[in-house]
Amino acid sequence: MGNTDNYEDLDRLAWEHAPVGIVMTENRVIRTCNPAFAKMFGFTVDKLRDQSFAILYPSYEEFVKARNIGVKPLREINRYSDERIMARSDGSMFWCRVRGMTLTEEGDPLMKAVWSFADLSHERPMHQLTTRERQLVMFLGEGRTSKEIARIIDISPRTVEAYRARLLKKFQAANVAELLGKLGGMPGLG
Repeated sequence: MGNTDNYEDLDRLAWEHAPVGIVMTENRVIRTCNPAFAKMFGFTVDKLRDQSFAILYPSYEEFVKARNIGVKPLREINRYSDERIMARSDGSMFWCRVRGMTLTEEGDPLMKAVWSFADLSHERPMHQLTTRERQLVMFLGEGRTSKEIARIIDISPRTVEAYRARLLKKFQAANVAELLGKLGGMPGLG
């Protein structure tokens, strides 16, 4: 009996002191999170409970568009990960690493899921980018092609190429690898 109590204490300590943010969601609504997750976004745990995940995105448009990005891998292999820009309670934006898995055996994998978030602020500085530029940079950092990016964010490959060209010019980069390097060491570059 004493061991069971000890395990419960250890579970609570692990949850409360985890070095990454952990959040449990139901249909993209935060049901519970650990203190590290709340602190990362500038909230208290109580303020985040039962809130839509929309409050953590730089814009509502990005929240809506992000909905289906991870659904396919969650269905197929029960895990998803990426690096993305999110927003703190004060409106400041930051890069974070997101990993998740569904707890829903059938149907919508977002019905119930658990996610971890790691703040990458110290490794990757923020640059002023539009919503579309942020999306494009995220997918370029994953090594996706223009056609893949176009399919994911529902625009034409030519539009993707136009955004890519503007980003290269804006950051005076000769190619995508140099662009990603200038933006702070995107995945696979640092």
